[in-house]
Amino acid sequence: MDGRILITIPAYNEAGRVGAVVRDVHSVLPEADVLVIDDGSKDTTAAEAHEAGAAVLSLPVNSGYGAALQTGYKYAVRHGYPVLGQIDADGQHQAEYLTKMLAQLEDPEIDVVIGSRFLDKDGHYRAPAARRAGIALFSRIATLVTRQHVSDPTSGFQVMRGSVARFFCTDVYPVDYPDVDILILLHRSGFRVCEVPVQMRPSTNVSMHSGHKSLYYIYKMFLSILVTLLRPKAREVR
Repeated sequence: MDGRILITIPAYNEAGRVGAVVRDVHSVLPEADVLVIDDGSKDTTAAEAHEAGAAVLSLPVNSGYGAALQTGYKYAVRHGYPVLGQIDADGQHQAEYLTKMLAQLEDPEIDVVIGSRFLDKDGHYRAPAARRAGIALFSRIATLVTRQHVSDPTSGFQVMRGSVARFFCTDVYPVDYPDVDILILLHRSGFRVCEVPVQMRPSTNVSMHSGHKSLYYIYKMFLSILVTLLRPKAREVR
């Protein structure tokens, strides 16, 4: 992959984990820049990320996973990165798969690559029953709406072109719970998405991506999907 690459890591109270994630990314992609968005952490997340070699943006208050991600998109656009990746700070996502995911962007027909924990037949990812049921439900919805199989609609392990980051900087981006609604939004806006198999570790803590109550999350996601489907199709920002 030619050009500058930015890997963003949204983090909230990830002291003891975020430093290892930053170092893993640097070991896999030594040429990439790493940005940790510290979402109002009350611990030493920012200091550990900086010590590990990442640039750090600290939000003054905890603003949520989506707002932290969008902060990373705005940073990427402001600094002219043609390619952006995102990986969670808790160590669940394995940085070694970034190379394979970035390689998919060599295809000019692909705009976003999602790491799916359910495509790897040798994977051993386990999730609570309620979470598995929710993922299966939203997988069916995303597959129906986009007319392509979506195996892991809640995966935050992604790489994308700068044009997608610019699109996510607009007010169409759902900063509350950006998951399957994002996939539908991308499809309706003409962006092309693919999945690649990855393995993920079980999360060792309640992360800001999964810490919401399952029923409330499902309720909010259905509302967001409905709003996404009812609003006029957004135009690509290329």
